[in-house]
Amino acid sequence: MSERVMLVDDERDIVAFMRDALEDEGYEVLCAYSGEEALALLPYKPDVVVLDVMMPGMNGYELCEAIRESASCPILFVSARRSEEDRVRGLMAGGDDYLVKPFGLREFKTRIYAHLRREKRDRSASDRFLRFGSLAIDAQGREARVGERAVPLTGREFDIVLLLALHPSQVFAREDIYERIWGLEADGDSATVTEHVKKIRAKLGAADPELNPIGTVWGVGYKWQA
Repeated sequence: MSERVMLVDDERDIVAFMRDALEDEGYEVLCAYSGEEALALLPYKPDVVVLDVMMPGMNGYELCEAIRESASCPILFVSARRSEEDRVRGLMAGGDDYLVKPFGLREFKTRIYAHLRREKRDRSASDRFLRFGSLAIDAQGREARVGERAVPLTGREFDIVLLLALHPSQVFAREDIYERIWGLEADGDSATVTEHVKKIRAKLGAADPELNPIGTVWGVGYKWQA
């Protein structure tokens, strides 16, 4: 079955442009023109969501947070807003990538392919099922659960958890985590790791207040301490 991409943008010409490019590559494409329409399409389980920031009604940041309540697939923001603050806000809302309009078709399709490739690689990298007290990590299914409750981690939040959990007690510098998860060519810095770890801790703590497996090594980075 072909991978499924959901496009969310109130500008129909842009949606048609992206849809045609992706369908030419063999992807199945879902199209939504508002946040409400996008949420209604979530039961179709898209493998990647491409999301505009500026839309009437529910904006892209709000929609991203709503999607993260039930989905952990990669989310790629596309926006004419190009400031660092906008990119950081998108990542903090649960996004995995940010592409500035106008963009070239080649880069757009390459980013979609790269996210899907990483998802496939992560699913096949390990068939280990890791347990730490009430926390269970399914590396193949890319899911973390506390008891019977799924923890709504984003793709990169899960990548950080899996990296640390597979190397218990090993200390990882923030810069090392950033390079491993975001890649050497990423446009950002290691401060993003700190924000992601805060969100991971908050989500795990909401599921189990006694659960705090990520320890801080002051001045260095983080380690798995469960």
